[in-house]
Amino acid sequence: MRFCEPESLRWGFPVGFKPKYERGIRIDMSDKTQMRTIKPATGLRGEVRVPGDKSISHRSIMLGSLAEGTTRVSGFLMGEDNLATWRAFASMGVNIRQLGETELEIEGCGLDGLREPGDVLDCGNSGTTMRLMTGLLAGQSFFSVLTGDQYLRRRPMKRVVGPLGEMGARIWGRDGGERAPLAIQGARLRPVNYVSPVASAQVKSAILLAGLYTEGETTVREPHLSRDHSERMLGCFGADLRPFSGGVSLTGRPRLKAQDLLIPGDISSAAFFLVAGLIVPGSELLIANVGINPTRCGVIDVLRAMGGQIELVNERLQSGEPVADLLVKHSNLKGIEIGGELVPRAIDEFPVISVAAAVAEGVTTVRDAAELRVKETDRIAAMVSELSRLGVEVESLPDGMRINGRGEFAGGEVSSHGDHRIAMSLAMAALAATGPVTIDDTSCTETSFPGFWRLLAGLCQGE
Repeated sequence: MRFCEPESLRWGFPVGFKPKYERGIRIDMSDKTQMRTIKPATGLRGEVRVPGDKSISHRSIMLGSLAEGTTRVSGFLMGEDNLATWRAFASMGVNIRQLGETELEIEGCGLDGLREPGDVLDCGNSGTTMRLMTGLLAGQSFFSVLTGDQYLRRRPMKRVVGPLGEMGARIWGRDGGERAPLAIQGARLRPVNYVSPVASAQVKSAILLAGLYTEGETTVREPHLSRDHSERMLGCFGADLRPFSGGVSLTGRPRLKAQDLLIPGDISSAAFFLVAGLIVPGSELLIANVGINPTRCGVIDVLRAMGGQIELVNERLQSGEPVADLLVKHSNLKGIEIGGELVPRAIDEFPVISVAAAVAEGVTTVRDAAELRVKETDRIAAMVSELSRLGVEVESLPDGMRINGRGEFAGGEVSSHGDHRIAMSLAMAALAATGPVTIDDTSCTETSFPGFWRLLAGLCQGE
């Protein structure tokens, strides 16, 4: 097995990155968690390019490894979560080479070509890696163990362990399979017709990946349509997959064929700059090459409903995914009610949506978002706590929050709670504050957005 370890993995920085002073952002490098102080901004202007989509990057490694032939990937996100997926498949005998800063070449080993790993597979902080791989590993002919960092080991896993058990999977974990580490003894799986109580792309994808190893048809139904990157990519690789209203069916034992994939920018990363453009007076930003998958672009719908000026420019199709450039201008936002089927389409963006709501005129109420409580941290509790520190009147609800918009934020000190999306959302709030905002533990942004602070600093320099 050959494994070319990327520079970003060895040194903690993207290829070609040289640490330097960031204007407008004070960095305490003596603390590896990197405390940063962000100053208020005005008139953010220019073009922004965000890293490749994290969800699609995960799946490109997984399906490229199971395909026959060599898959070439451009736009791969070199974030810590995706590197955890890379390391896991390299540990199972897959040859993955880095050709450029965001280009990979994956030598697929076929559906049955993975090898038993010689050690525990560490998923780091990545729930996607752990949950999807639990489904994939359940149908192998070998034994494996999945673990993660202290945050991932607290997250619920029964939501995938349960339905996989109905397929004949043999999985053990702490708290009766609710918590990692998870030990998986590969078994012969049977198809299932599963009705999921939650709209979760991770649950759906884990079952579909397990379904690849069954003889027959596996079906997943969910209350609302969750993101469909797995379905799109499975179809791109040649799987027999049939979406229908309320669910999707997949026929097992396909021959997956290698592909050339071009991964668009991550709309979850773009969301931070969408909100910055809307709430910082005098701003106009063009965010280039962003995926606008209809199951993911709920954040655009929410921000437009609040009165945000967001225009989709140069819409196109790229490797089976819809893509566009996003033009955003400073807008006078208003409070709205958010709930129902819109929530799964914007679930990862609610921390930064709550920042926009805090600036909007009137009250914004978020409902049906209890899923936020079982992310990297309890994101409802975290945002209620930190927005309150910045002078916002915000109330926690069992399945969401109620935010009384005040037009601006006070300066102060806040905590990221070790959550990358909380850290970046608070940075956006700082841009519209009346004074500097200091954020602790900002190193967590490397999970999904390497280079975020350099990009933000460069944007602030251009004021």
